[in-house]
Order: sequence, then C-alpha cells, then structure tokens
Amino acid sequence: MANGGPVQHGYPHLETVRAAITALYKRLSYDTVQTFSTSLVPADVAFCDTDDLHLGAQRVAREIVRHFRLPDARLIVGFREMTHAANVELAAGPEYFVELNDRFRTHRRDIGAALAHEVAHVYLHRLDLIFPTTAENEILTDTVTAYLGAGWLLLDAFREDAVSSQKLGYLTPEEFGYVLAKRALVFHEDPSVWFTSPQAYDAYTKGMAQARRDEQQPPLTGAGWAGRRRYAHDRRHAPSAQPGVSYAFTPDPAGHLRVTFPCPTCHQRIRVPVKGRVRARCGLCRTVLECDT
Repeated sequence: MANGGPVQHGYPHLETVRAAITALYKRLSYDTVQTFSTSLVPADVAFCDTDDLHLGAQRVAREIVRHFRLPDARLIVGFREMTHAANVELAAGPEYFVELNDRFRTHRRDIGAALAHEVAHVYLHRLDLIFPTTAENEILTDTVTAYLGAGWLLLDAFREDAVSSQKLGYLTPEEFGYVLAKRALVFHEDPSVWFTSPQAYDAYTKGMAQARRDEQQPPLTGAGWAGRRRYAHDRRHAPSAQPGVSYAFTPDPAGHLRVTFPCPTCHQRIRVPVKGRVRARCGLCRTVLECDT
C-alpha cells in the first residue's frame, strides 16, 4: 500500500471504483454482502502508545481477519524500513506475512488502516477476484475494504494542512468518501461519527453528495428537471447514441424501444422498456428502482 507524496483530490478513478462495486456483488452475491452490515468499530482496532507494539499489531490484525470472515488466516506482522506503507505476501496460506513501514512504530493509531488494506488483499486473493492491472487491483482493494466496513480507517488516516499531508491507500479522499457513502446508503450507517480527522469528514461529505447524484440520474424518478428534459430530448432522437449520459436507448427484436442505465447501488446495467412509469428491481443487488422512462 502506498503512502506519501502530494494528495490527489477529486474522482479520477470513479469508473474503476464503480466497476469494483459491481464485481464485488457478482463475486460475493447480495446475501454475502449483507453479512457485512456491521462495520469495524473504533474499539476493535484501538491502539494506544502504552500497548506492546507487536502484540498490539497482532491483536488488531486478528480483529480485521475476523471482520473479513477469514477464521483460518493468520497474519504475522512485522516492521521494517520501506517505501510503501505496508505489504503482504500472498501465499497459499493459512499464514500471511505482513510488513508495515517503520513509521507505524510511532504512528500507531493508523496501524489498523494499513492492516485493513492488506487483509483485504488476502480476502480478494482467496476469492480469486482480480482486475487486469496492478493499479486497478489496488483501486479494487481499497473499494472492497471500504464497502465491506473496514475502509473508514483508511479515510480517517487522511490529514492535510498548509504544510504537510498524510494519506493511505490509492483512492482519493473523496473517492473513499464516495464508497463509504454508497455503503452507508445500503446499510443505513453513519461512519462519520468515527472520524478523528476533520479532513476525512469533509471528504466523506463530498463523497456522499456524489453518491446521491447517482440516485438522481434519469430515467430514475429522482432526476432533476434538467436531467429529465435532456432525457426527453434524447428519447425523441433514440436510438442515436447520446454522449455524456449514462443511459442508452436500443430497440428490442420487436422494434420496441428500451433503455439501459446503471443501478445507482451496484452499477450493474439495467434494461427496461420505454413506456412511462416503471418499477424495476436490480437482479444483482436487489435494489427496487422507480423509473420514468
């Protein structure tokens, strides 16, 4: 896991993040995702300066392993001087060796964040869920860590002021906020109460606004006036391709017009007939959607 350097902001990896959420639902199923309805809480990963460094790191690792439902996995945590924040050796198991940057010897409150990312690597390794490139796999890992209830630790490790900054992981702070917000909307959870970093709270607020916008895209009934007007214009000119929108019109074999659009929860594409008010249910995440097609 990377750390250091200038902090990038915004949503440069948004499409990969959305693809990661879709892939997670496809690989785990709706029912398995629902078993992660409870996040790690601060007490599970609390680490004070008086705790023994190695025993404390092993205790936190066990809690995160338990959270990811990996009861037979054993993490051996060590510390050394290194460029990255952490690294895990993905072997056959059940033992996995995790190395943490030496700076965590004195920055112990962020050990849980670093370990959460590395345990997620183990989890995805066992699921055999991978993306084509290393960079995309790191985005996948951060997304899964956040969506399954351990990634708020990574966002809370983000701190920034006029002269210095710190961030763990590969998502931007706003992207972490976005994934946490997507999770919060599904599980009716508010992770912001756990943040100790004001910058993390701000990033979460921005991420929630972005997640809400996913629910306000046509043909969903939550779309705003401008979006509905654009949709009506595009529908009149269908099936011509329309740039800059997430929906697309296609005729079915009988010549009747249909519209496809991403589910605002899992981003699986949904296809419904164009015939006014329609209620659709996503087959992947089971979200019921009210549409005005």
